[in-house]
Amino acid sequence: MTSEITLFVNPTAGRGRGAHAAQPAASALRAAGFSVRTVLGENAPDALARARAAVTEGTGALIAVCGDGMANLALQAVAGTRVPFGLVAVGTGNDLARALGLPVCDPAAAGRLIADALKDGRVHDTDLGQVGGHWFGTVLASGFDSRVNDRGDRMRWPTGRLRYDLTMLAELAAFRPLPYRITLDDGEAREVEATLVAVGNGSSYGGGMRICPGADLTDGLFDITVVGDCSRTALLRVFPSVYRGTHVEHPKVSVVRAAKVEIVADGVTGYADGEPLGPLPLTARCVRGAVAVIGP
Repeated sequence: MTSEITLFVNPTAGRGRGAHAAQPAASALRAAGFSVRTVLGENAPDALARARAAVTEGTGALIAVCGDGMANLALQAVAGTRVPFGLVAVGTGNDLARALGLPVCDPAAAGRLIADALKDGRVHDTDLGQVGGHWFGTVLASGFDSRVNDRGDRMRWPTGRLRYDLTMLAELAAFRPLPYRITLDDGEAREVEATLVAVGNGSSYGGGMRICPGADLTDGLFDITVVGDCSRTALLRVFPSVYRGTHVEHPKVSVVRAAKVEIVADGVTGYADGEPLGPLPLTARCVRGAVAVIGP
C-alpha cells in the first residue's frame, strides 16, 4: 500500500466541525509517517468526481472527514474496489461510525486509530447495501420515517436530533399506515399494512435510533424491521424504545433477514444513509464484503 492517503473533507459537517476536524486527523496521520492530501469539492458531484479520481490514481486509502451524508458519498467512490476506507466522524448523526465501532466527534483519536490500523493491516471486509448503482452503509428507510425526513429536509431550524423529534411529531398528526408489498430473496410477495419498513445493513439511523438492532455488517444479510399498523398512540409509546433497540419486542414489530428485498408502496420516498434515493418501488441487495474498512 502506498503511504499517500487522501482526506475527503466536508468542511460544513457538524455545523462547521468538518473544517476544524481535518487538521488533527491529518496531523495524526502525518505523525505516523503517511503523506496526506486533501480533497474538497465545490458541490457533491464535484467532490465525488475528485474522490473517484483519487481512488483511480491509486491512493493508499480514502479517509472521509464528515457526517453520514458525505460518508455515503465517499462509499460511492470506494465500494467494489480494494482501496481501504476510513471515517473520521464529525457530523450530527454518525451512525455509520457507531456501526463500525469508530470514535465519534474526536478527530484526533480517529486519526490515530486509522494510522495504527493501516500500519497493522487492520482492514476489514464489510457489507454494503446497494439499490441500483447506489451504495449505502446503514439503513434504507421507507414509510413514516422517510416522510419525517421529507418534512425535515424542508426545515431550516432546528438542527440535529431536535429537528427529527419535532418533525416526527408534526408528521404523526396526519400519518396513517400504508399498504406495502415486500418480497424477500425473490420469494413470494407479502402484503402488509405497515407504518414503516427499514432495511438495515447497519443497526441505526437518525443519530442513534437502533431501528435494526441486530444488524451485522459482515453476515451478508439485511435485518428488515417492519413496524405494523400502529395507532398514533402506540407509535408514541414505541418511539422512545427505538433508541434502546427494544422496540423489536413490541407485538406490532417484526424482523426478518434476507440478502435481497423489494419494497413497494405508493407515495413513499426511500432514504439510504439519510440521503433520498427516490420513490418506491426499490430493490436492495446486501453485497458481502463490498468495502474494505479501516477499523479497530
